[in-house]
Amino acid sequence: MARGGFADAEFLEFVVKSLVDNPESVKVDRKVDEMGVLLTLKVAPENMGQVIGRNGNTAKAIRTLLRVVGIKNNARVNLKIEEPEGGRGPGPRMERRTSVDEVVDDLRL
Repeated sequence: MARGGFADAEFLEFVVKSLVDNPESVKVDRKVDEMGVLLTLKVAPENMGQVIGRNGNTAKAIRTLLRVVGIKNNARVNLKIEEPEGGRGPGPRMERRTSVDEVVDDLRL
């Protein structure tokens, strides 16, 4: 379980471990500052897709549930999902075109 026995961190760890193929790789770090609680989630690179979900829907759902847990405990809870070492970074759809000519060439049929 997450260090300190805090409901928000324990909840996050339980949910994510239930989703991923490698639950032993799940790590949750909890920090409190003037902005509220920041939970940092680390998972194995091969489990990132399971945590993020299609179009980010799983991550959004987890964040929503953490907000509810935070409200019950009078705290603002934020989630940061850490990019694992050797992460893929932006996919091919995120690449920028360098010239107008390349874009126009792609449009020609």
